[in-house]
Amino acid sequence: MSPWKEEKYISPEALAEKILELRQEGKTIATLNGSFDLLHAGHLKMIHEASQQADVLLMALNSDSSIQKYKSPLRPIVPLEHRLEMVAALQFVDYVTYFNETDPIAFLELVKPDVHVNGAEYGNECIEAKVVKKHGGRIHIVQLVPGLSTSNLIKKIKSCV
Repeated sequence: MSPWKEEKYISPEALAEKILELRQEGKTIATLNGSFDLLHAGHLKMIHEASQQADVLLMALNSDSSIQKYKSPLRPIVPLEHRLEMVAALQFVDYVTYFNETDPIAFLELVKPDVHVNGAEYGNECIEAKVVKKHGGRIHIVQLVPGLSTSNLIKKIKSCV
């Protein structure tokens, strides 16, 4: 296991304990979730902006089986283990975990973030909004970088083959 992953990785089973610890320290928590398959500059912009919303940025990645259910049986391209390592290597990410469900509702119900960050394609009324607002949190929307998406990268790669 990578040293940066060891420092930042929280297993789903240890998440409640870590959240309690952060809350006892008086830390505010921002969350960001997604597959982050084929990490690109648009992802980096979103992650960096998310890190500026609270004391701690906790990212939650969809597991491989979760991605296969909601995107395609052919995805992800990069397995969870490597996606966790890449995200953990980013200096502006404090902690990273994963979830097996197709949506992050149970994760957000546990964390009760002060801020949940999402891309503009999902908007302020994203599926996460209800649970975040129920616990007093807010939604922060990040504008997307035009032309930068995993889907566009896949199309470009396919056209080169």
